[in-house]
Amino acid sequence: MYEPNVVGDWQEYDDGHAGLRVRVHGLEKAEPPRGRDDAAEGLVYFRFRVTVENRTTVYFGIHLEDGQLDVRVGSEGESAFLDWRNSQFIEGFDVYPLRRVTSVLYAAAPESCLSLVDIQVQLKVDDEWTERYLWSGGIGPQEPSVAVCARADSAQDSLAAQVISYLERETGSGPAV
Repeated sequence: MYEPNVVGDWQEYDDGHAGLRVRVHGLEKAEPPRGRDDAAEGLVYFRFRVTVENRTTVYFGIHLEDGQLDVRVGSEGESAFLDWRNSQFIEGFDVYPLRRVTSVLYAAAPESCLSLVDIQVQLKVDDEWTERYLWSGGIGPQEPSVAVCARADSAQDSLAAQVISYLERETGSGPAV
């Protein structure tokens, strides 16, 4: 089974972009700086960051905009509202050796769905598309709730439960009590 990254983990690129790495981090509830979008009425805003780091000796031109991100919430994978007006994208920025560039993004979704957030990112580097990578995390209680976005029988089958199980196997530790 394909194991997603956990929010905060770095993902290293291989192939033609060796030495370049990316991560999704800083997932938290936050109000947007320029005010709420009317389309997000009744939804809770959250913020996350996408950071690209160059650990090579050459520079890369990085491009990341709203069409290169897919944000899903809840156990059913409902699409979150990505507020492009409040988000700060990376548009044609040259990342020089040993430097980083960070994009700050705002999205909104029903509060009951925020315990499971999946963020898929596909960068464009020097006018070439990179591979898509997925990060999984959550905000608030990590137990799926019985609500619009979660089924009562999904606790053991959810992606979050699979990620936790994988991490427990890798670290050799049992569940925290």
